[in-house]
Amino acid sequence: MENGSVLVVNAGSSSLKFSLFRLDGAAALQLDAHGQLDGIGTRPRLTVKDGTGRPLADRAFALAEAREVKDAVAIAVAWLQEQFAGEPLRAVGHRVVHGGAEHACPLLVDEPVLAVLERLIPLAPLHQPHNVAAIRMLRRTQPNLPQVACFDTAFHRGHPQLADLYALPWEYHEAGVRRYGFHGLSYEYIASVLPQVAPTIAGGRVIVAHLGSGASLCALRAGASVDSTMGFSTLDGLPMGTRPGALDPGVLLYLAGQRGMTAAALEQLLYKESGLLGLSGVSNDMRVLLESDAPRARLAVDYFVYRIAREIGALAAVLGGLDGLVFTAGIGENAAVIRARIVQACAWLGVALDAEANARGGPCISRAGAVSAWVVPTNEELMIARHTLALVAGAPRLPDAAC
Repeated sequence: MENGSVLVVNAGSSSLKFSLFRLDGAAALQLDAHGQLDGIGTRPRLTVKDGTGRPLADRAFALAEAREVKDAVAIAVAWLQEQFAGEPLRAVGHRVVHGGAEHACPLLVDEPVLAVLERLIPLAPLHQPHNVAAIRMLRRTQPNLPQVACFDTAFHRGHPQLADLYALPWEYHEAGVRRYGFHGLSYEYIASVLPQVAPTIAGGRVIVAHLGSGASLCALRAGASVDSTMGFSTLDGLPMGTRPGALDPGVLLYLAGQRGMTAAALEQLLYKESGLLGLSGVSNDMRVLLESDAPRARLAVDYFVYRIAREIGALAAVLGGLDGLVFTAGIGENAAVIRARIVQACAWLGVALDAEANARGGPCISRAGAVSAWVVPTNEELMIARHTLALVAGAPRLPDAAC
């Protein structure tokens, strides 16, 4: 694969994110375009920037043109093929949230693989249907175009068994009721760049905080995931924008038994009405909450920090200590005040903040001699493009790949 492009697709219920990476003869990947089609099914709008951030497109579409994810994929592909006509599309890599217990590696998509991904929809109802819909649309319209599924669960498949168990009858574990972990593509990217960005901790005990609308922590030992705060679903662990994080199962029994909530109503509550939004009653956006004087907005921020600090302590116990703490994703990369509060809460682990470095955004935000803390931007799209290129073109896999 000497020239052409790799397209990366991340399909959601109401938005489609995509990136186009250009190949060269050395199998390098250069970002040509990054875009998003928001408002699918309501007010569709396509925005695209080039690799330097220069705007390339900003266009609204009629509702009838983008009612579903498949429509958004068609719009994005058509725009890219017109804009970059000299760069033939060689392959598409998809972020797929759930790969199940068996899949620790990206896969070329065929019908048997798609059947497996569809069976996993109940385990990730907020994401998986849209991931699958994007793949199916391209298989129908461009059947000869190779597509690669890259799983958010795959990076965690090397966990020790104890980290993935629930204390339920064994038959449920064998049926797939286990802790999977998510945000794996983000954690895999961070692990891949730590040897260059923070070589003193790359081979040690590191906790990575992926803090965004979805949020989780991952414990790394020598760059490999050994535990994560997310479990069976993307609901577990930390509080998030609209998801509650860890919740006593008795709450659900009460809501179903005493409040008469159906499974559909519980799903709506847990995925879309809880978390920072539910606690604050103001917003699921951390930027809005930090600017708000509403008492419940402050409470939601306090709870977010409290739970993160608590879970960092738990993962530090799993690791047997801590050599480094890494912040990434939207909140982790941009909210200096949240980073400062988390580091302060983790002072007992030996982390000490350099306030000026934190205000600058790092990369290192800790004082000399302390357990180090870092800000490292994630790049899930590049991770997917690398996997896609490796699988389709036969390029060498990443050094730590277990596939």
